Amino acid sequence: MEQRELVIIGGGPAGLAAAVEAYDQGIRDILIIERDSELGGILQQCIHNGFGLHIFGEELTGPEYAWRFIEEVKERGIDYKLNTMVLDISEKREVLAVNEEDGLLEIEAKALVLAMGCRERTRGALNIPGMRPAGIYTAGAAQRFVNMEGYLPGKKVVILGSGDIGLIMARRMTLEGAKVEMVCELLPYSGGLTRNIVQCLEDFDIPLKLEHTVTQIHGKDRLEGITIAQVDAHRKPIKSTECFVECDTLLLSVGLIPENELSREAGINMDHITSGPVVNESMETSIEGVFACGNVVHVHDLVDFVTDESRVAGRCAASYLRGKHSSEQEDPIVTKAGEGIRYVIPHHIRHQLLQKENKLFFRVLDIYSDVKLVVRCDDQILYSKKKRKLAPGEMESIPITDQMIVNMEGYSEVTVEIQQSGLGVRECKK
Repeated sequence: MEQRELVIIGGGPAGLAAAVEAYDQGIRDILIIERDSELGGILQQCIHNGFGLHIFGEELTGPEYAWRFIEEVKERGIDYKLNTMVLDISEKREVLAVNEEDGLLEIEAKALVLAMGCRERTRGALNIPGMRPAGIYTAGAAQRFVNMEGYLPGKKVVILGSGDIGLIMARRMTLEGAKVEMVCELLPYSGGLTRNIVQCLEDFDIPLKLEHTVTQIHGKDRLEGITIAQVDAHRKPIKSTECFVECDTLLLSVGLIPENELSREAGINMDHITSGPVVNESMETSIEGVFACGNVVHVHDLVDFVTDESRVAGRCAASYLRGKHSSEQEDPIVTKAGEGIRYVIPHHIRHQLLQKENKLFFRVLDIYSDVKLVVRCDDQILYSKKKRKLAPGEMESIPITDQMIVNMEGYSEVTVEIQQSGLGVRECKK
Protein backbone atom coordinates (compact mmCIF):
# COMPACT_ATOMS: atom_id res chain seq x y z
CA MET A 1 0.00 0.00 0.00
CA GLU A 2 1.32 3.42 -0.98
CA GLN A 3 2.02 5.76 1.93
CA ARG A 4 1.21 9.49 1.72
CA GLU A 5 1.21 12.31 4.23
CA LEU A 6 -1.76 14.20 2.84
CA VAL A 7 -4.28 13.05 0.25
CA ILE A 8 -6.84 15.54 -1.09
CA ILE A 9 -9.88 14.12 -2.86
CA GLY A 10 -11.05 16.60 -5.46
CA GLY A 11 -9.08 18.98 -7.69
CA GLY A 12 -11.60 21.81 -7.82
CA PRO A 13 -11.23 25.19 -6.10
CA ALA A 14 -11.51 23.68 -2.61
CA GLY A 15 -8.94 20.95 -3.16
CA LEU A 16 -6.49 23.28 -4.91
CA ALA A 17 -6.65 25.93 -2.18
CA ALA A 18 -6.25 23.32 0.58
CA ALA A 19 -3.25 21.77 -1.21
CA VAL A 20 -1.46 25.10 -1.70
CA GLU A 21 -2.06 26.12 1.91
CA ALA A 22 -0.86 22.78 3.30
CA TYR A 23 2.29 23.04 1.16
CA ASP A 24 2.96 26.57 2.39
CA GLN A 25 2.66 25.26 5.95
CA GLY A 26 5.50 22.82 5.33
CA ILE A 27 3.83 19.66 4.03
CA ARG A 28 5.59 18.33 0.94
CA ASP A 29 4.08 14.89 0.41
CA ILE A 30 0.67 15.86 -1.00
CA LEU A 31 -1.42 14.03 -3.57
CA ILE A 32 -4.54 15.53 -5.20
CA ILE A 33 -6.90 12.97 -6.72
CA GLU A 34 -9.24 14.32 -9.42
CA ARG A 35 -11.77 12.27 -11.39
CA ASP A 36 -11.96 14.73 -14.31
CA SER A 37 -9.36 15.10 -17.06
CA GLU A 38 -8.14 18.46 -15.74
CA LEU A 39 -7.86 20.40 -12.51
CA GLY A 40 -10.21 23.27 -11.70
CA GLY A 41 -13.54 21.52 -11.21
CA ILE A 42 -16.75 23.29 -12.18
CA LEU A 43 -14.89 26.60 -12.65
CA GLN A 44 -13.61 25.45 -16.03
CA GLN A 45 -17.08 25.76 -17.56
CA CYS A 46 -18.04 29.01 -15.80
CA ILE A 47 -16.80 31.48 -18.42
CA HIS A 48 -18.73 34.43 -16.99
CA ASN A 49 -16.96 36.89 -14.69
CA GLY A 50 -17.66 37.66 -11.06
CA PHE A 51 -15.10 35.38 -9.43
CA GLY A 52 -12.23 36.55 -7.23
CA LEU A 53 -13.41 39.92 -5.92
CA HIS A 54 -12.72 38.90 -2.31
CA ILE A 55 -9.55 36.86 -2.88
CA PHE A 56 -7.82 38.79 -5.68
CA GLY A 57 -9.64 42.12 -5.59
CA GLU A 58 -10.61 41.84 -9.26
CA GLU A 59 -13.27 40.19 -11.38
CA LEU A 60 -12.14 36.97 -13.02
CA THR A 61 -13.85 34.31 -15.08
CA GLY A 62 -14.07 30.81 -13.66
CA PRO A 63 -11.18 29.44 -15.77
CA GLU A 64 -9.03 32.45 -14.84
CA TYR A 65 -9.70 31.90 -11.14
CA ALA A 66 -8.94 28.19 -11.43
CA TRP A 67 -5.80 28.85 -13.51
CA ARG A 68 -4.27 30.97 -10.74
CA PHE A 69 -4.54 28.10 -8.26
CA ILE A 70 -3.50 25.47 -10.80
CA GLU A 71 -0.35 27.49 -11.46
CA GLU A 72 0.34 27.66 -7.72
CA VAL A 73 -0.02 23.89 -7.47
CA LYS A 74 2.36 23.35 -10.38
CA GLU A 75 4.91 25.91 -9.13
CA ARG A 76 5.10 24.04 -5.84
CA GLY A 77 5.41 20.67 -7.53
CA ILE A 78 2.36 19.28 -5.77
CA ASP A 79 1.55 15.82 -7.10
CA TYR A 80 -1.84 15.11 -8.67
CA LYS A 81 -3.59 12.32 -10.53
CA LEU A 82 -6.28 13.07 -13.13
CA ASN A 83 -8.96 10.73 -14.47
CA THR A 84 -8.81 8.93 -11.15
CA MET A 85 -11.94 7.85 -9.34
CA VAL A 86 -11.92 7.30 -5.58
CA LEU A 87 -14.00 4.23 -4.78
CA ASP A 88 -13.74 4.12 -1.03
CA ILE A 89 -12.18 5.73 2.03
CA SER A 90 -11.97 4.18 5.47
CA GLU A 91 -11.91 5.57 8.99
CA LYS A 92 -8.22 4.61 9.02
CA ARG A 93 -7.70 7.11 6.16
CA GLU A 94 -7.10 4.40 3.59
CA VAL A 95 -8.07 5.43 0.05
CA LEU A 96 -9.07 3.02 -2.70
CA ALA A 97 -8.98 4.57 -6.18
CA VAL A 98 -8.72 3.47 -9.80
CA ASN A 99 -7.55 4.85 -13.12
CA GLU A 100 -6.52 3.48 -16.50
CA GLU A 101 -2.79 4.05 -16.03
CA ASP A 102 -2.25 2.67 -12.53
CA GLY A 103 -5.19 0.33 -12.18
CA LEU A 104 -6.32 -0.10 -8.59
CA LEU A 105 -4.61 2.24 -6.15
CA GLU A 106 -4.42 1.62 -2.40
CA ILE A 107 -3.12 4.61 -0.49
CA GLU A 108 -2.69 5.05 3.25
CA ALA A 109 -2.78 8.73 4.19
CA LYS A 110 -1.78 10.30 7.49
CA ALA A 111 -4.40 12.98 6.80
CA LEU A 112 -7.22 13.40 4.30
CA VAL A 113 -9.01 16.46 2.94
CA LEU A 114 -12.41 15.82 1.40
CA ALA A 115 -13.12 18.33 -1.39
CA MET A 116 -15.51 16.43 -3.67
CA GLY A 117 -17.84 19.38 -4.27
CA CYS A 118 -21.51 18.91 -5.10
CA ARG A 119 -23.78 17.81 -7.91
CA GLU A 120 -27.11 18.98 -9.32
CA ARG A 121 -30.51 17.51 -8.61
CA THR A 122 -31.88 15.81 -11.71
CA ARG A 123 -35.40 15.23 -13.03
CA GLY A 124 -35.45 11.89 -11.21
CA ALA A 125 -35.46 13.77 -7.90
CA LEU A 126 -38.44 15.92 -8.90
CA ASN A 127 -41.05 13.37 -9.98
CA ILE A 128 -42.51 15.47 -12.81
CA PRO A 129 -45.17 13.49 -14.72
CA GLY A 130 -44.84 12.91 -18.44
CA MET A 131 -42.69 11.20 -21.03
CA ARG A 132 -38.91 11.22 -21.10
CA PRO A 133 -38.14 13.12 -24.30
CA ALA A 134 -34.79 14.60 -25.27
CA GLY A 135 -34.32 18.23 -24.33
CA ILE A 136 -34.29 18.07 -20.53
CA TYR A 137 -30.96 18.89 -18.91
CA THR A 138 -29.59 20.11 -15.65
CA ALA A 139 -28.44 23.72 -15.98
CA GLY A 140 -24.85 22.66 -15.27
CA ALA A 141 -24.90 20.04 -18.03
CA ALA A 142 -26.25 22.63 -20.46
CA GLN A 143 -23.56 25.06 -19.34
CA ARG A 144 -20.89 22.48 -20.16
CA PHE A 145 -22.46 21.79 -23.58
CA VAL A 146 -22.50 25.48 -24.49
CA ASN A 147 -19.26 26.70 -22.93
CA MET A 148 -16.96 23.70 -23.41
CA GLU A 149 -18.42 21.40 -26.05
CA GLY A 150 -19.79 24.03 -28.43
CA TYR A 151 -23.36 22.70 -28.58
CA LEU A 152 -26.57 24.67 -28.10
CA PRO A 153 -29.04 22.35 -26.35
CA GLY A 154 -32.15 24.09 -27.75
CA LYS A 155 -33.71 27.25 -29.11
CA LYS A 156 -36.81 27.74 -26.98
CA VAL A 157 -36.05 27.34 -23.31
CA VAL A 158 -37.79 27.24 -19.94
CA ILE A 159 -35.74 27.07 -16.77
CA LEU A 160 -37.13 25.46 -13.62
CA GLY A 161 -35.48 26.79 -10.48
CA SER A 162 -33.81 30.12 -9.89
CA GLY A 163 -30.51 28.98 -8.43
CA ASP A 164 -27.43 30.80 -9.62
CA ILE A 165 -26.56 28.30 -12.36
CA GLY A 166 -30.09 28.58 -13.76
CA LEU A 167 -29.97 32.38 -13.73
CA ILE A 168 -26.58 32.45 -15.40
CA MET A 169 -27.74 29.97 -18.04
CA ALA A 170 -30.80 32.11 -18.77
CA ARG A 171 -28.43 34.88 -19.82
CA ARG A 172 -26.01 32.52 -21.55
CA MET A 173 -28.69 30.87 -23.67
CA THR A 174 -30.07 34.29 -24.62
CA LEU A 175 -26.65 35.51 -25.69
CA GLU A 176 -26.27 32.38 -27.83
CA GLY A 177 -29.50 33.18 -29.67
CA ALA A 178 -32.01 31.00 -27.83
CA LYS A 179 -35.32 32.37 -26.57
CA VAL A 180 -35.69 31.91 -22.81
CA GLU A 181 -39.43 31.98 -22.20
CA MET A 182 -39.29 32.19 -18.41
CA VAL A 183 -37.69 31.03 -15.20
CA CYS A 184 -40.11 29.24 -12.85
CA GLU A 185 -39.42 29.11 -9.14
CA LEU A 186 -41.39 26.99 -6.67
CA LEU A 187 -40.59 29.25 -3.72
CA PRO A 188 -41.83 32.82 -3.18
CA TYR A 189 -38.26 34.06 -3.61
CA SER A 190 -35.29 33.31 -5.85
CA GLY A 191 -32.58 30.96 -4.66
CA GLY A 192 -29.89 32.93 -6.47
CA LEU A 193 -27.80 35.97 -5.72
CA THR A 194 -29.51 39.33 -6.14
CA ARG A 195 -26.85 40.46 -8.61
CA ASN A 196 -27.61 37.47 -10.82
CA ILE A 197 -31.33 38.20 -10.80
CA VAL A 198 -30.59 41.72 -12.01
CA GLN A 199 -27.80 40.95 -14.48
CA CYS A 200 -29.16 37.70 -15.89
CA LEU A 201 -32.94 38.17 -15.89
CA GLU A 202 -33.96 41.81 -15.50
CA ASP A 203 -31.33 43.10 -17.95
CA PHE A 204 -32.65 40.66 -20.59
CA ASP A 205 -36.36 41.00 -19.80
CA ILE A 206 -36.66 37.33 -18.88
CA PRO A 207 -39.73 36.75 -16.68
CA LEU A 208 -39.23 35.20 -13.23
CA LYS A 209 -42.43 33.42 -12.22
CA LEU A 210 -42.30 32.86 -8.47
CA GLU A 211 -44.48 30.19 -6.80
CA HIS A 212 -44.78 28.28 -10.09
CA THR A 213 -43.67 24.79 -11.00
CA VAL A 214 -43.74 22.36 -13.91
CA THR A 215 -46.58 19.84 -13.64
CA GLN A 216 -46.37 17.99 -16.96
CA ILE A 217 -43.79 17.16 -19.62
CA HIS A 218 -45.06 17.00 -23.22
CA GLY A 219 -43.38 15.30 -26.16
CA LYS A 220 -42.25 11.79 -27.02
CA ASP A 221 -38.92 11.93 -28.84
CA ARG A 222 -38.18 15.62 -28.28
CA LEU A 223 -39.62 18.00 -25.71
CA GLU A 224 -42.55 19.89 -27.23
CA GLY A 225 -43.72 21.87 -24.23
CA ILE A 226 -44.50 21.87 -20.54
CA THR A 227 -47.44 22.66 -18.32
CA ILE A 228 -46.76 25.05 -15.48
CA ALA A 229 -49.02 25.91 -12.56
CA GLN A 230 -49.05 28.27 -9.63
CA VAL A 231 -48.51 26.62 -6.23
CA ASP A 232 -50.13 27.27 -2.87
CA ALA A 233 -48.47 27.82 0.49
CA HIS A 234 -47.87 24.07 0.74
CA ARG A 235 -46.17 24.10 -2.68
CA LYS A 236 -49.01 22.13 -4.24
CA PRO A 237 -50.24 23.10 -7.75
CA ILE A 238 -53.41 25.18 -7.75
CA LYS A 239 -56.12 23.89 -10.09
CA SER A 240 -57.21 26.13 -12.94
CA THR A 241 -53.87 27.94 -12.94
CA GLU A 242 -52.28 25.47 -15.39
CA CYS A 243 -50.75 26.93 -18.52
CA PHE A 244 -49.07 25.25 -21.51
CA VAL A 245 -45.71 26.70 -22.55
CA GLU A 246 -44.22 25.65 -25.88
CA CYS A 247 -40.50 24.89 -25.63
CA ASP A 248 -37.91 22.41 -26.88
CA THR A 249 -35.62 22.61 -23.85
CA LEU A 250 -36.16 22.47 -20.10
CA LEU A 251 -33.20 23.31 -17.86
CA LEU A 252 -33.31 22.22 -14.23
CA SER A 253 -31.69 24.40 -11.60
CA VAL A 254 -33.36 22.96 -8.54
CA GLY A 255 -30.63 22.64 -6.00
CA LEU A 256 -27.21 21.19 -5.37
CA ILE A 257 -26.32 18.12 -3.31
CA PRO A 258 -22.92 17.82 -1.61
CA GLU A 259 -21.24 14.65 -2.88
CA ASN A 260 -20.80 12.68 0.31
CA GLU A 261 -21.26 9.03 -0.58
CA LEU A 262 -17.61 8.45 0.38
CA SER A 263 -18.06 10.36 3.64
CA ARG A 264 -21.09 8.29 4.65
CA GLU A 265 -19.40 4.99 3.78
CA ALA A 266 -16.48 6.00 5.98
CA GLY A 267 -18.85 6.56 8.91
CA ILE A 268 -18.39 10.33 9.17
CA ASN A 269 -21.10 12.11 11.14
CA MET A 270 -23.37 14.05 8.78
CA ASP A 271 -25.57 17.14 9.09
CA HIS A 272 -29.02 16.30 7.70
CA ILE A 273 -29.70 19.98 6.91
CA THR A 274 -26.59 20.68 4.82
CA SER A 275 -26.08 17.03 3.70
CA GLY A 276 -22.42 17.62 4.50
CA PRO A 277 -20.06 16.37 7.23
CA VAL A 278 -20.25 17.78 10.73
CA VAL A 279 -17.07 19.84 11.13
CA ASN A 280 -15.31 21.85 13.80
CA GLU A 281 -13.44 25.16 13.53
CA SER A 282 -10.51 23.35 11.88
CA MET A 283 -12.85 21.86 9.25
CA GLU A 284 -12.07 18.47 10.78
CA THR A 285 -14.81 15.86 10.58
CA SER A 286 -15.82 13.36 13.25
CA ILE A 287 -12.92 11.14 12.14
CA GLU A 288 -9.60 12.44 13.42
CA GLY A 289 -7.28 13.50 10.63
CA VAL A 290 -10.07 13.71 8.04
CA PHE A 291 -10.88 17.29 7.03
CA ALA A 292 -13.53 18.61 4.64
CA CYS A 293 -14.03 21.94 2.88
CA GLY A 294 -15.98 23.72 0.17
CA ASN A 295 -19.27 22.58 -1.28
CA VAL A 296 -18.90 19.08 0.11
CA VAL A 297 -19.58 20.64 3.54
CA HIS A 298 -22.28 23.14 2.53
CA VAL A 299 -23.19 24.78 -0.76
CA HIS A 300 -21.49 28.16 -1.08
CA ASP A 301 -22.67 31.12 -3.13
CA LEU A 302 -19.18 32.48 -3.95
CA VAL A 303 -16.03 30.54 -4.78
CA ASP A 304 -14.01 33.08 -2.81
CA PHE A 305 -15.61 31.76 0.38
CA VAL A 306 -14.76 28.21 -0.71
CA THR A 307 -11.14 29.29 -0.96
CA ASP A 308 -11.15 30.91 2.49
CA GLU A 309 -12.65 27.83 4.08
CA SER A 310 -10.31 25.47 2.23
CA ARG A 311 -7.24 27.38 3.33
CA VAL A 312 -8.33 26.77 6.92
CA ALA A 313 -8.72 23.06 6.17
CA GLY A 314 -5.31 22.88 4.49
CA ARG A 315 -3.57 24.74 7.31
CA CYS A 316 -5.21 22.64 10.02
CA ALA A 317 -4.40 19.41 8.16
CA ALA A 318 -0.77 20.53 8.11
CA SER A 319 -0.91 21.36 11.81
CA TYR A 320 -2.38 17.91 12.47
CA LEU A 321 0.45 16.25 10.53
CA ARG A 322 3.04 18.18 12.53
CA GLY A 323 1.46 17.01 15.77
CA LYS A 324 0.34 20.50 16.81
CA HIS A 325 -3.31 19.73 16.50
CA SER A 326 -5.15 17.76 19.13
CA SER A 327 -8.81 16.89 19.09
CA GLU A 328 -8.82 16.53 22.86
CA GLN A 329 -7.64 19.98 23.88
CA GLU A 330 -10.93 21.13 25.33
CA ASP A 331 -14.68 20.64 25.24
CA PRO A 332 -16.05 22.32 22.13
CA ILE A 333 -18.76 24.96 22.01
CA VAL A 334 -21.70 23.79 19.92
CA THR A 335 -23.06 26.25 17.35
CA LYS A 336 -26.84 26.39 17.07
CA ALA A 337 -29.17 27.70 14.36
CA GLY A 338 -31.71 29.87 16.18
CA GLU A 339 -34.82 31.68 15.00
CA GLY A 340 -34.80 32.26 11.23
CA ILE A 341 -31.46 30.47 10.63
CA ARG A 342 -31.23 27.27 8.57
CA TYR A 343 -27.80 26.04 9.64
CA VAL A 344 -24.48 27.24 11.05
CA ILE A 345 -20.98 26.12 10.01
CA PRO A 346 -18.77 25.08 11.80
CA HIS A 347 -20.80 22.87 14.10
CA HIS A 348 -18.24 22.92 16.93
CA ILE A 349 -15.72 25.50 18.08
CA ARG A 350 -12.65 24.99 20.26
CA HIS A 351 -11.12 28.20 21.58
CA GLN A 352 -7.48 27.18 21.35
CA LEU A 353 -7.68 26.00 17.75
CA LEU A 354 -9.55 28.91 16.20
CA GLN A 355 -7.89 30.39 13.10
CA LYS A 356 -7.77 34.07 12.27
CA GLU A 357 -10.02 33.46 9.25
CA ASN A 358 -12.64 31.51 11.17
CA LYS A 359 -16.18 32.72 10.54
CA LEU A 360 -19.68 31.54 11.34
CA PHE A 361 -21.24 30.70 7.96
CA PHE A 362 -25.01 30.36 7.72
CA ARG A 363 -28.11 30.81 5.57
CA VAL A 364 -31.47 32.20 6.60
CA LEU A 365 -34.80 30.41 6.17
CA ASP A 366 -36.77 33.16 4.46
CA ILE A 367 -36.57 36.72 3.20
CA TYR A 368 -36.32 39.23 6.05
CA SER A 369 -36.13 43.00 6.09
CA ASP A 370 -35.19 45.41 8.86
CA VAL A 371 -34.10 42.76 11.33
CA LYS A 372 -31.24 42.31 13.73
CA LEU A 373 -28.69 39.53 13.34
CA VAL A 374 -27.55 38.31 16.74
CA VAL A 375 -24.91 35.89 18.05
CA ARG A 376 -25.34 35.03 21.72
CA CYS A 377 -24.30 32.66 24.46
CA ASP A 378 -27.38 32.27 26.64
CA ASP A 379 -28.36 35.89 27.37
CA GLN A 380 -24.94 37.37 26.61
CA ILE A 381 -24.88 39.10 23.22
CA LEU A 382 -21.56 38.53 21.40
CA TYR A 383 -22.52 40.21 18.14
CA SER A 384 -25.44 42.27 16.94
CA LYS A 385 -26.01 44.04 13.64
CA LYS A 386 -29.02 45.52 11.91
CA LYS A 387 -29.68 44.09 8.46
CA ARG A 388 -31.90 45.75 5.89
CA LYS A 389 -32.38 42.52 3.96
CA LEU A 390 -31.52 38.85 4.35
CA ALA A 391 -32.33 36.20 1.74
CA PRO A 392 -31.81 32.41 1.57
CA GLY A 393 -29.88 32.74 -1.68
CA GLU A 394 -27.12 34.76 -0.04
CA MET A 395 -24.75 32.94 2.30
CA GLU A 396 -24.03 35.08 5.36
CA SER A 397 -20.95 35.07 7.54
CA ILE A 398 -19.79 36.66 10.78
CA PRO A 399 -16.07 36.79 11.66
CA ILE A 400 -15.21 35.22 15.00
CA THR A 401 -13.27 38.02 16.67
CA ASP A 402 -10.83 37.76 19.57
CA GLN A 403 -13.36 39.51 21.82
CA MET A 404 -16.06 37.03 20.85
CA ILE A 405 -13.71 34.17 21.70
CA VAL A 406 -13.04 35.65 25.13
CA ASN A 407 -16.76 36.13 25.73
CA MET A 408 -17.54 32.53 24.71
CA GLU A 409 -15.43 31.09 27.53
CA GLY A 410 -17.49 29.24 30.09
CA TYR A 411 -20.35 28.55 27.68
CA SER A 412 -21.21 25.29 25.92
CA GLU A 413 -23.42 26.70 23.15
CA VAL A 414 -23.44 29.72 20.85
CA THR A 415 -26.61 30.66 18.93
CA VAL A 416 -27.05 32.62 15.71
CA GLU A 417 -30.54 34.04 15.31
CA ILE A 418 -32.67 36.74 13.76
CA GLN A 419 -34.46 39.14 16.04
CA GLN A 420 -37.37 40.90 14.40
CA SER A 421 -37.05 44.55 15.25
CA GLY A 422 -38.73 46.40 12.44
CA LEU A 423 -41.52 46.55 9.93
CA GLY A 424 -41.88 44.52 6.79
CA VAL A 425 -40.65 41.30 8.35
CA ARG A 426 -41.80 37.97 7.00
CA GLU A 427 -42.85 35.33 9.44
CA CYS A 428 -40.06 32.87 10.18
CA LYS A 429 -40.68 29.44 8.62
CA LYS A 430 -38.98 26.83 10.75
